[in-house]
Order: sequence, then structure tokens, then C-alpha cells
Amino acid sequence: MTDTARARKLADRIRVVVAETLQRRIKDPRLGYVTITDTRVTGDLREATVFYTVFGDDEERAASAAALESAKGVLRTEVGRQTGVRFTPSLTFVPDALPDNARTIDDLLAKAKAADAQVRQASSGATYAGDADPYRKPGEAAQEAEEAAEGPGAAGADSTDGKGSQDA
Repeated sequence: MTDTARARKLADRIRVVVAETLQRRIKDPRLGYVTITDTRVTGDLREATVFYTVFGDDEERAASAAALESAKGVLRTEVGRQTGVRFTPSLTFVPDALPDNARTIDDLLAKAKAADAQVRQASSGATYAGDADPYRKPGEAAQEAEEAAEGPGAAGADSTDGKGSQDA
């Protein structure tokens, strides 16, 4: 069983070698603006999956996929020459789904932003159904209870000077 760190290092090296070889040696006119995004190698170091993206429309993606398949032998030879492993891994090219996922997330964020703007617009001229602050404060309950106990005529019914004597 191979160490996963070794597989990771080999995958990183394969990614660099494939990208440099595509840039310098492969002169296929079908090859568009290709970016190698990731590479994964199996635990036995026999197979490598190379993920790529292509800038352009579906036609350019299909042409670039065909160009990568036709250049697979040259790329594998270069990987074997530059990595120095006993068995050169076979290369499989897979279009990366990352740009599509990012586009989907961007669309969802735009929809959420539009919904937030609608809610903000609807609530801009709205007023509260009750008081602005519907919650009671701790001191207000005691104050309301005292006012209710005194009643409406209790204030000023008997006027004392605080010593129990009455003013005449």
C-alpha cells in the first residue's frame, strides 16, 4: 500500500507537468484555453485523473476534450520522463464541474439578493401594528401595578405632610 502523501506529491507533479507540456509542446489548433485545475492519483499510483476547465462555449469544450484525448500519449510520456516513477500512470481527462457549480451558486445568490430587495422595499413604508417596542421592561410592570392600585381618584384624596398631620 502506498503512502497517500506520496500519491499527493505525484498528483501535484503530474498537474504541473501536464500544464507545462500543454503550454509548450502541444500545438493542436483544437486545444482552446485549457486550465488544469486538479489531479488525483489512485493509491497504487497506476491511474491519474486530470481535471481541467476550458474557457469558452460547448463547442470549444468538445474540441479541447478531443485534443486532450489525442495528446494523451505525448503527455503520458512526458509525465513518465519528468516524474521518474517505475510505472507511469495512465491519464484520464475529466472536465471539472467547478465553474458550473460556481455559476449555479452565483445565480442562487442573485435570486436571494433580489428577494431581499423586494422584502426591503415592501417594509420601507410599513409601520408597526402595535407599539414600536412591544416588549415590557422590568420596571414598567411594577409601575403599572401601582397606578392601577391607586385608581383614578386616589391621587390627592388625602393630603398629608408626611408626618400624619392634616392640613386644614
